[in-house]
Amino acid sequence: MLLELAIRNFAIIRDLRITFGEGLQAMTGETGAGKSIIIDALGAVLGSRVSADFVRTDSESAWVEAVFDLERIPRQDGIREKLDELGIEHDDASLILTRDIRNSGRSSARINGRTVPARELATIGEWLVDIHGQSEHLSLLRPAEHLSMLDSYAGTTAMRQELSGLVRSYRQTRRRIDEIRSSERERAHQIDLLRFQVEEINGAALEADEEETLQRDRQVLGNAERLRDSAWQAYRLLEGDSETGETIAGALDKLREASAVLDDLAEVDPDGAGELAGQVRESLFLLEEGGPAVRSYAESVESDPARLEAVEERIVQIRELQRKYGSTIPEILAYAEKADAELAELDSSEATVDQLESELESSRSRIAELAGTLSQRRRAAAESLEKGVEQAIADLHMGGSVFRVGFDLLSGDEAVTIDQTERPFDHTGIDRVEFLIAPNAGQEPRPLARIASGGETARLMLALKSILSDADATPTLVFDEVDVGVGGRSGQAVGEKLWGLARGHQVIVISHLPQIAAFADQHLKITKLESAGNTETQIDQILDEERLDEIAAMLDGIPVTDASRQNAREMVRRIDGWKQDQPTA
Repeated sequence: MLLELAIRNFAIIRDLRITFGEGLQAMTGETGAGKSIIIDALGAVLGSRVSADFVRTDSESAWVEAVFDLERIPRQDGIREKLDELGIEHDDASLILTRDIRNSGRSSARINGRTVPARELATIGEWLVDIHGQSEHLSLLRPAEHLSMLDSYAGTTAMRQELSGLVRSYRQTRRRIDEIRSSERERAHQIDLLRFQVEEINGAALEADEEETLQRDRQVLGNAERLRDSAWQAYRLLEGDSETGETIAGALDKLREASAVLDDLAEVDPDGAGELAGQVRESLFLLEEGGPAVRSYAESVESDPARLEAVEERIVQIRELQRKYGSTIPEILAYAEKADAELAELDSSEATVDQLESELESSRSRIAELAGTLSQRRRAAAESLEKGVEQAIADLHMGGSVFRVGFDLLSGDEAVTIDQTERPFDHTGIDRVEFLIAPNAGQEPRPLARIASGGETARLMLALKSILSDADATPTLVFDEVDVGVGGRSGQAVGEKLWGLARGHQVIVISHLPQIAAFADQHLKITKLESAGNTETQIDQILDEERLDEIAAMLDGIPVTDASRQNAREMVRRIDGWKQDQPTA
């Protein structure tokens, strides 16, 4: 339920704060006072499109805030789930929507102080308020809206959503089949390419760390002679050289002599030379082991031109594969694995098509079953809706109008078999629905757009709303211009319908008719003031005698006379008596 609406610098409104209660809320005032602007402001905070035109002259921005009682909203679980999704806290019972509109045309939106995209205001707003202005009345003239209204009344909205999901899945499956079948040549080319790539990579028998090993082998084989000569030179330097006929002492011979000298010193001066003698002796042991190892290495190094050539060819092969499939061997192997999976999928596409065809037929059967049941329930509900709307129309003094829900076939290439008949379908089912009306007895019902006037459209919307209200979970209903083309005789009936709606909803109505205002549980008077050359809107809740004066002014103009005040008093008394006679909701 809407608790409060605050507006600042919006059109001709400088600063306004409106508190709303339960039941029927009537807003009245002279033409141009700002009644519809208040509805525009409410629409803005509920996510409607806004522009810089809404910003009051000489102001930098406009601001609107609406406070709702979250505990008194039927679909609060859905709202709380959405708030959780947006990361918005909602510990208390209040829900606060805010919209800022700058004179640059840009705007920002907040929910409970958290900045959100304006579209999220619209998503939340659909659960909170249903505004029926002139444009909403005109939605009755659009047949596309009629099916949704009928589904709402029939309680088949969930079934329609299930059908929509089935149709969406059906179309996706059909597109998949078409894609596979329409690209057979491309598929064959892709199979050949993938098979070549997989065979080329697998044929190379790559190993993950092979490249490092090859690089090491190439380094050794390419420098074999140098490595061998250097190793023998190192060995001779260690062990000495006698190959030339002259014995040359090596580093080990000198080190043995040094070790013997230090050992002699250590016997004389154990503390001073003992440690040095030990260190040199340890180094001697290590070098004596290293000499044979160096000789063994020198003897193992061999030149192998054939092996070097094979290594070079293998490296070139790997480089070519890297150029095609990946910068490293692991990447090449991963590419082969992926290509092999794609190849398996393409090879099995015929089986996939068979499976998809089976799924398609199963979906078609389910669509036929669900669409047929949905159509039956719609037609059954349509009969009840026709009777209810005709009674509501009669209550609204629209004469002996006949209301019909017309059913027709859809058009299109997609069809299912229902009762041995091919029926085109779409995501809504197999029905094209349009509301028809005959304003006078004896006339053939025809589409609303060709028959209904503006006033009749507004009252017909009210008639439908009164019938659909039990299925409508929106807590707050707003009616602007519902009395367009309505005279005093019908005003009473319109007021009765609005008051009846208010027994299950919070209803806010902007009206020029005293008969409607007299039904209000809360009466808000809107006035236009001029101050220092600026126009401002003011709103006040009026009670008792002040309310009677407003209704009297609506009846007979200003100045209010005793006679018009008495007529207003009698009207309010009569309506209060009518209310008391109504069954308890």
